[in-house]
Amino acid sequence: MSETRDNLLLELHIPITETFPLLDQLDAADHRYVKDLKINVSNSLKAATLTEKEAVLLALAVSINQKHERTIASLTELATLKGAIAAELNEIHALVSLLNANNIYYRFKHFVNKDFYNSAPAGIRMSIMMNPVLGKEFFELASLTVSAINGCEMCVASHEQSVKNHGATENRILDAIRLTAIIKSLLVLL
Repeated sequence: MSETRDNLLLELHIPITETFPLLDQLDAADHRYVKDLKINVSNSLKAATLTEKEAVLLALAVSINQKHERTIASLTELATLKGAIAAELNEIHALVSLLNANNIYYRFKHFVNKDFYNSAPAGIRMSIMMNPVLGKEFFELASLTVSAINGCEMCVASHEQSVKNHGATENRILDAIRLTAIIKSLLVLL
């Protein structure tokens, strides 16, 4: 195992003794992508517009959305080390669950684009969005990243505007989306 591979796992609070067949196969071939991935993960977790805790919570949201049990466990531990409390961790889980419902519902409405569906009330309770523990701006930012993964154009546009309305810069939004994309790409190999 290479030092690059080990450092990549340590970024996610995963012991270097664990094996991941796809990652280890690339690493054994001295594949330059492992080096790129390590740099990308490291840089995205240290984005200037995100706190360390925020970056780890966004990475956790990706892992939850992708049902990647190993990184859910390691990122939960890491988020706790970065200061996340149980209520914040629980909110990330609830947010991902809610966004999965919303993304399917609104993606359907957008794809079909019929007056009946477009004018019908959602009928989905979303009280968690009203007063989030993580704060409205970050809750919307995390909602944006999950919506981007799930490919809901309506939700992405709505949450992007809401995040900006709550004071986020486009640089912060782009850093969050980049981190989301990179973590999702990493999970393919773990």
